[in-house]
Amino acid sequence: MRVTFLGTGSAMPTGERYQAGTVLRADDSTLLVDCGAGVLQRLQQSGVGYESISTVLLTHHHLDHVADLMPLLKARWLAGEEHLSVVGPRGTKALVDGLFEVHDYLDGRIDVGVREIADGDYDIAGFEMSAREVRHSKRTLAYRFDDRLTLSGDTEAFEGLAAFADGSAVLVHDCSFPDDVDVDNHPTPTELGRVLSGHEYGRVYLTHLYPHTDGRHEEMLDAIGEHYGGDVRFAKDVMTVRIG
Repeated sequence: MRVTFLGTGSAMPTGERYQAGTVLRADDSTLLVDCGAGVLQRLQQSGVGYESISTVLLTHHHLDHVADLMPLLKARWLAGEEHLSVVGPRGTKALVDGLFEVHDYLDGRIDVGVREIADGDYDIAGFEMSAREVRHSKRTLAYRFDDRLTLSGDTEAFEGLAAFADGSAVLVHDCSFPDDVDVDNHPTPTELGRVLSGHEYGRVYLTHLYPHTDGRHEEMLDAIGEHYGGDVRFAKDVMTVRIG
């Protein structure tokens, strides 16, 4: 499996970090997880290309995770592609229907399939995966792909998610702010380190980074390292990680 980070930023993007998006590739299967602002450009910069994205899997419906969904649909229509599948938690159909109400000229241009999922096991675009609801201000799902990869989505750090991801070769986890920011619905480094302690992951990548984290990466890694001794790194836009 190849995992390419397209956007490792947040609702306050920087010039180096666009909003949320990650693309998975294995054999002949390709899956885009989340589609925030800038993801369409990153698909081209990464060499993956929007033409290869026929399925988008959403962790949740906040704007920084869905802003490029209609631009992706339009680009695929203009390129002659005929289908796009959108998969996500409950409310995904209402989201897509609402977007078409705003952008009604796109309705019917290509075939759009919508599938809503909850906690459980699924086959999505050729990937066997499990979903688990996490702790955020809007209904959000984390996704685990066998023993290879777990994507946390936006979430607080909590034991249920740490256990869900236990044994993953790669865990991609929200770590939006340094310790001195008082925040709900996202973890700080110390909170994350405490929860990861006692679990085993091949490598942890931190993502969904607000500008508050700029210049403070070493400090954040040290805070995690006081509790969790595993390999922890910061994800970067257009970085590709090979698993297995």
